[in-house]
Amino acid sequence: MDPASQDINLNSPNKGLVVDQSESLSDVPVEGAVGNAANPLPPGLTEEEAEELRIELTKVEEEINTLRQVLSAKERHAAELKRKLGLSPLNELRQNLTKSWQDVQTSNAYKKTQETLSQAGQKTSAALNTVGTVLSKRLGDMRNSATFKSFEDKMGNLKYKVVGPKGNGDAVSSPTDTTPTQENPPF
Repeated sequence: MDPASQDINLNSPNKGLVVDQSESLSDVPVEGAVGNAANPLPPGLTEEEAEELRIELTKVEEEINTLRQVLSAKERHAAELKRKLGLSPLNELRQNLTKSWQDVQTSNAYKKTQETLSQAGQKTSAALNTVGTVLSKRLGDMRNSATFKSFEDKMGNLKYKVVGPKGNGDAVSSPTDTTPTQENPPF
């Protein structure tokens, strides 16, 4: 099979078939000729049968082309109807995704997974609540302990010594505070 004579057009009714360019000249047999030299007859086939098959092949190819044209016209008409109805490819995709998501949500696997995650969330919430309660109780116990009370008393005494008896927001000047003078610049 000669690749140069093979029809590779995907829209062609002859796709993949070998196209004989000499056939376009004439299929009419010459008087006295037993067969066409460019296209010899297969064994067991007479010239009349070959001619009938060629005519039938031509008709079938014409029907195929007509059907392609009708299909193309129907596809254009369908696209026009969808456009008039407001059905864009994006809307169709959105509807397909919505339908698919609904199908997923009604599946047994999704329901079981959702139930398992819900239970896990409830158990996690309960555990965190318990941890919070225990921490609050421990901090309360620690604040009431003798060690913490002693530490709190020491901090109170230190505050009194630093701030003094006016510890309610009134500023008390420190004995080391000096106002800068010309002799002692701040830098």
